[in-house]
Amino acid sequence: MAFCKLLVEIVNLRGHRGLLLMKIVVLGAGAVGFDIARMLSQEGHEVTVMDKNEDVLSRVRDQLDVLALQGNATSARDLREAGAHQADILIAVTSIDEVNIVACMLAWKLGAQTRIARVRNDELTRPGALIQPQDLGIDRVIHPEESAAQEIGLLLQRAAATDVLNLAHDQLQVVGIRLDAQCPVLNLPLKTLAEQHPELSFRIVAIVRGLRTIIPRGNDILRRNDQIFVIAPTEQMPAAIRLLGKENVHFRNIMILGGGPVALKTAKWLVNRGEYSIKLIEPDRDRAVELASELPEVLVIHGDGTDIDLLVSEGIGEVDAFLAVSPDEENNLVTCLMAKHLGVPKTVALVSKPNYVPLSQTIGLDAAVNEKIAAANEVLRYVRGTHVLSVATIPGLAAEVLELEVSPHSRLRGKTLRDAPIPRNSLIGGIERAGKAFIPTGQSRIEAGDRLIVFALPDVLQELERLVR
Repeated sequence: MAFCKLLVEIVNLRGHRGLLLMKIVVLGAGAVGFDIARMLSQEGHEVTVMDKNEDVLSRVRDQLDVLALQGNATSARDLREAGAHQADILIAVTSIDEVNIVACMLAWKLGAQTRIARVRNDELTRPGALIQPQDLGIDRVIHPEESAAQEIGLLLQRAAATDVLNLAHDQLQVVGIRLDAQCPVLNLPLKTLAEQHPELSFRIVAIVRGLRTIIPRGNDILRRNDQIFVIAPTEQMPAAIRLLGKENVHFRNIMILGGGPVALKTAKWLVNRGEYSIKLIEPDRDRAVELASELPEVLVIHGDGTDIDLLVSEGIGEVDAFLAVSPDEENNLVTCLMAKHLGVPKTVALVSKPNYVPLSQTIGLDAAVNEKIAAANEVLRYVRGTHVLSVATIPGLAAEVLELEVSPHSRLRGKTLRDAPIPRNSLIGGIERAGKAFIPTGQSRIEAGDRLIVFALPDVLQELERLVR
C-alpha cells in the first residue's frame, strides 16, 4: 500500500463548497494519471485527460467515463482546448518533471484555479530552495516515490503490520494486521474484546474478509485469515498488536533490491534514522557506482537480485527485512517469495498494479506498496468540501479514511457517539479536539470544531459530508 501512504495532509487551498462537482483536467494518461482520472470520474466530476500518446488514450476511452484528447501539455493552445482556462483543478502528472512545471505555469496564466504537479526532483521542495513551487504557479507538488518510501519505513517500524497510516498529526495510528490460527481473540465479539481490556484505548474499524470490506459493529467476530484495521494512540499501538497475538520486534538488518527512485528515497529514509544496517543490490554497474557515492552509509552491491546464490552469499537468511522495490513488479513479488522461503521475517514489495496489493498477502508476502495510490490520495484532497480536511485510501480496503470537521450547525453537534445518526457503513474511529486526539466511546459527545476520523464505504460519503455541515 502506498499509502498508500497514504495520509493526506490537512491543507485547504480552494475553500470548496461541499462535495461540489468540478471541472478537472489531467495531463498525462500513464499509470498515475489513469488512476487519478478513474477515481475522480467515479466521484462524478467532469474530467478531461490529455496526452501526446494516442495508444494510452485509447485505454482511457475504453475504460473510463472521461473526455480524452491528444495534445501537448506545454502548448497553450492545446491546454485551452482541454479546458484549462475554465478548470477548477489542473493536475500535471506526465513522466517528465519539466513538462509538468511548464504546464502548470501556462495553466496559471490561462486561469486554472488550482494547479498540481508531479515532480520527482526535490529541488523545488527542499528547505531553502531558491525557487518555490508558488513562484511557478504550482499550488501543490506531489512526490509518489517519496510517499512510497515513507510508507515502507512505517511498515518497518510496525513489524507486524501489513499497512500503516498516521493520523491526527501522528497522535493516532491505523495498522492493518492479518489474523492467523494462533490469534488469541478469534471468534470473540468485538464488544467483548473491548470490555475485557479497558486499559487499552483502541478500536477495530474495518475487516477485510475475502473480497468483502466490513465496517464492524460490536457483535461482529474475528475469523482466521481476516485482515483487520485497528486504530489506537500511537504509543498504545504496540500493546494493541500484542493483544492480537503479534509481536512488534525491532528490525535492524535490511536488504533492498533495486536502485531506482523509491529504493534511493527508502535508503535515505532509513539512513536518517541511524538505526539500520543496509545492503542494496543494483544490477546496473553505473547506477550501482552512483548509488555508492550518494549513500556512503549503505553497502551497495552490483549484481542480479533475482539470483538466489547471490542473495544467499550476501546473507539474506540473516536479514530482518527484505524490500523489493525495483521497477519490475513481477521480480519484486518473486524475490520476496524467495526471501520468505529463506526465512526472512518481513518482506515488502513495490507493485504498480493496485490489484497486486491484496494478492501479495494471499500468496504469503507481508506487505505491498503502490506509489500510484499515494499520488491519487494526495489529489483527492482538492476535490473534497471545506469540512473534509483529508482523505486516504488503503489498497485492498474498499473504504476511505476521512477527517471531517464538525460545523457549528451540524446535526452531530451535542450528540453522543451512541445517539449520533451515523450511516451504517461508516464508523467514527477517532476524534481530535483542541489539538488532542483520542479514541471515543459510545458516551463521547461530539462538539463543534471536532475533527472526526471516519472510516466509511463509498456509498455513504456524501451523507457524511452533509451531516458534518
